Amino acid sequence: MAKTTTGASSSRRRRKQPDLAGVRLTADRLVVENPDNGERTSRGGLLIPATATTAPKRCVWSGVVLVGPDVRGVRIGDRVLFLPQAGLEIEVDGAEYLLLRERDVQAVASPAEGAERTPGQYL
Repeated sequence: MAKTTTGASSSRRRRKQPDLAGVRLTADRLVVENPDNGERTSRGGLLIPATATTAPKRCVWSGVVLVGPDVRGVRIGDRVLFLPQAGLEIEVDGAEYLLLRERDVQAVASPAEGAERTPGQYL
């Protein structure tokens, strides 16, 4: 019975993952995961909708899903820091993403390349 439950949940996850293999971006465009929908909760537990607050000027981190041919400093799998207002919302197979230009990225965090790296010696 446990196998059926696990199989059902994993098939649901697969459906949420859109197929981006057929999508090609132009120029310096990036597609990143949508970081959040803008709704917040107060300390008392009340839901504050995104339309009730002013647009925050706060950068957010998100994972890169797709990269255009002219992007030089970002790769798929990196995490980028950007202003959410700079991106355009897009939908691919029911999943929501943000479309950015490379110039809108403020910082890039790449995953560790390998465990064999050792820190250098400072003299």
